[in-house]
Amino acid sequence: MIYCCEEHVELALDETVDEHELAPKLEKVVENSDFICGYCGKQAIYIVGNE
Repeated sequence: MIYCCEEHVELALDETVDEHELAPKLEKVVENSDFICGYCGKQAIYIVGNE
């Protein structure tokens, strides 16, 4: 699973497709969460994964 901000959501989707060769699941993170973007450290808005 990759937590990401709005700016990096396309990168996270591409990486997940490349790694798993399946369409990823995209979910919004609950507002005011403590999750941070795995690319830049900003607050995460999305979770990208195949689980």
